[in-house]
This record gives sequence, structure tokens and C-alpha cells, in this order.
Amino acid sequence: MKLIVGLGNPGPKYETTRHNLGFIVADLVADALGVEIAKRGFCGLVAETFYSGEKLFLFKPQTYMNRSGEAVREIAAYYKIENGDILVIADDLDLPQGRLRLRSKGASGGHNGLKSLIAALGGENFPRLKLGINHPRQAGVIDYVLGHFENGEWEELAPVLEIAAQAALFWASDGIEAAMNRFNRREAKEETENAQAERPEG
Repeated sequence: MKLIVGLGNPGPKYETTRHNLGFIVADLVADALGVEIAKRGFCGLVAETFYSGEKLFLFKPQTYMNRSGEAVREIAAYYKIENGDILVIADDLDLPQGRLRLRSKGASGGHNGLKSLIAALGGENFPRLKLGINHPRQAGVIDYVLGHFENGEWEELAPVLEIAAQAALFWASDGIEAAMNRFNRREAKEETENAQAERPEG
């Protein structure tokens, strides 16, 4: 049994904000599986399906970001899902926009949703899929993460979000180590190829 959690804030006001990339990718996973994350339960919205011969839950907490852990703890406890079988999808200020990174565990990095999850689940040992949104540096972080993407940014992000949905499904079928090897290495390969292409001849 596996659980994929997209982090975000509920309501139309936040739908297309940087902090809601977790919700957006969770919905893309649902689209790929032909389901809708719409059933209310466990202080969130849930979809239940089967994937790769195993029951899979998709979940979007509706508690607002800083209490996400309470909702995830509730659904995980009810279905007896271990921390290692929970993939959390969240935005990340420390990654460049358009980059994704899978990790098997780790600190919150200042992300309030991950902080809440670490506290609620009793530790950092749960996989996460992080999506880069850049860091505002001189601007206020709260206003930035709750801000909407600017013109043209969605076009840049759209293919990355589709890859993130693929990565989440690959995790569900093959596990975190295989997913990291496939998707993190692919990103590193792309960066190397780009650097070589930009290198002047001499």
C-alpha cells in the first residue's frame, strides 16, 4: 500500500501559486491514472486506486500548509501505511525553477508543510519529491511562495510537472532508490549536456 501526498493550500485563491505545486502534480498523477482526488476524508481530499498491483492513495491535505502533517498522519494511521511508503510532493526554494529532486529522507529546509509532516510522522524518514521554484533572495519569502507564477513561467514548468508526475508513479512501482537513480541522474545528465553545448570552442 502506497500514499502519494501533494502539499498545498486549499481554495481558488491559492490554486496557481508557487506553494501549490504539490497539489498540481498530485492532480497530474490522478489524471494519468484516470481518477479524481475528490473524496473528502482525513481532513483532506482522497483518491483510491490500484497501480502496479498495489493499492495506491492520492491525497491533498485541506488543513493549510502548516498543518499538513496532521492530515497525513490521520490517513497513514488509518490504513497502516509506513513512513517509507509515503511520497510527499512539495515546492522547494533552494532548487532552481524547473528542476526536481527526489530524496529518501531529509530535513524540512524551512518548508512549513515538511516541518509539520516531520513532527506528525515522528521523523524525517519519508521520501519526498521536491520541485524548484527559485529563491526570491531580497523579496519576502511568504509573499513569494504565495504569489502566482508570472507570464511564461507556466510554459517553462509544464513539461517538468509532467515529468514529476511520472517520477511519482515510478516511485510507486519501483521504489525510491530506483526513482532517484532514474530521475535525479537524468537531470544531472541534462545539465552536463547543456554545459557542453554552451562551452566555447577553442
